[in-house]
Amino acid sequence: MAETGNSGKGVTAGKLASSVQKRLSRAQEKVLQKLGKADETRDVVFEEMVANFNKQMGEGTKLQKDLKAYMIAVKTLHEASRRLQDCLADMYEPEWFGKEEMDAMVEDTDTLWLDFHQNITDKSMLSIDTYLAQFPDIKARIAKRDRKMVDFDSARHHFASLQKGKKKDEAKIAKAEEELGRSQKIFEELNVELQDQLPALWDSRVGIYVNAFQSLAGHQEKFHREMSKLSQNLNDIMTKLEEQRQLNEEANHSKAASSPPTRPSSLPSRPPLHDEAIDDSVSDINTESGTAQCESSAWVKLLDFDVLQPITCPVPQAPSWDSWHDQAVAEDEAQPQGQVQGGWDDDDSQSATQPQWGANPGDLYTEPSWSYDGAGVGQGGWARDEQVQGSESNSSEYKLPPGFLYKVKAIHEYAATDGDELELNVGDVVLVLAFDAPDEQDDGWLMGVQESLWIRNKDISSKGVFPENFTQKL
Repeated sequence: MAETGNSGKGVTAGKLASSVQKRLSRAQEKVLQKLGKADETRDVVFEEMVANFNKQMGEGTKLQKDLKAYMIAVKTLHEASRRLQDCLADMYEPEWFGKEEMDAMVEDTDTLWLDFHQNITDKSMLSIDTYLAQFPDIKARIAKRDRKMVDFDSARHHFASLQKGKKKDEAKIAKAEEELGRSQKIFEELNVELQDQLPALWDSRVGIYVNAFQSLAGHQEKFHREMSKLSQNLNDIMTKLEEQRQLNEEANHSKAASSPPTRPSSLPSRPPLHDEAIDDSVSDINTESGTAQCESSAWVKLLDFDVLQPITCPVPQAPSWDSWHDQAVAEDEAQPQGQVQGGWDDDDSQSATQPQWGANPGDLYTEPSWSYDGAGVGQGGWARDEQVQGSESNSSEYKLPPGFLYKVKAIHEYAATDGDELELNVGDVVLVLAFDAPDEQDDGWLMGVQESLWIRNKDISSKGVFPENFTQKL
């Protein structure tokens, strides 16, 4: 066993010594060749092949690097697309149009990205990796061929020097000749093999580039074609969702526009119409105190509505209609001109400012907005809101605000939802103004100021926007 171990160490030491001796001989030969003291074997055609090989390896390495960067970009874009699609799916409410189609589209999009990434990896990337895998081995054999060429030159020079020596040692010459033959054979075998492989490798680059990029282009075309279909489907769903929203909004606006005006929740009772029978339970109306009195609960019909209001007060007896009407006429004549009263004119006919009555009790004046100033029944406490508000404008001319277009009257109540909007009550008269910037006007919205506020303050800063379909043009 000891002898075997020593023998192994001897072989290893011998190989190491031989390897060191070869390196020294090659270094010495290189120095002599550079100094011009020894000739060098040159092969111009092979050197051109090696230059092409180095160029081809550099281009292939760059292509591999850029393709890997493209793969990383595809993966990153896939992740971003998946997060975006998941976000849309989470926000999409179940009752919206196309919810099931949206969920299926998210899955199809993710699958399409996965297939695209996998196809590029299997086809284009794999072919480039296989193509470049052969370069390290060929590069190593080119380097070995260069070393064997130096060994061949060194053996050739050594053999030539022994032959030219004065003292010829046949044994050394024979050994040098044998070493020369062995070096030449190894060199020529490598040289011939590389001369066959390098041109074939150089020509193979065309096919590799064609296959890689053709496969990449084909998968890109398929991916974008399928993705275009999904994008078109998504666009169609979004379009129909917007149409659904607009239809719902128009339906809501139509419903709001067709709904009747909101009537006041509480109104004082009005005296009955002169052509209606007074309830027998009403026993007395005291015009001096301004209160209606009765022995039990009675109902009086308001002038403007088909609404019965209860009056509960104790009284001894009911006066005649003529006495009540004469007193109401006298009080109406005593009121300032332009103020609307709850009675009738001297000729027992309706004045121009009074509401119009129909033959039927239900054909009452349709504008419901009335005010009550607290006076007693028959003492002129009733007046129509818009006429009270407009009494100042009717009685005297006033300067209209700049940009005035026309007047409108509110037929629906509108609660402002923003600071630049105008609050509307039924019967309000609004002076419509032109927008400072016409482009800022939205469809169905107007700019205006309350007529009463303008008459009182002459201040246009209180203007605001309001929905047009909540008003009626005067």
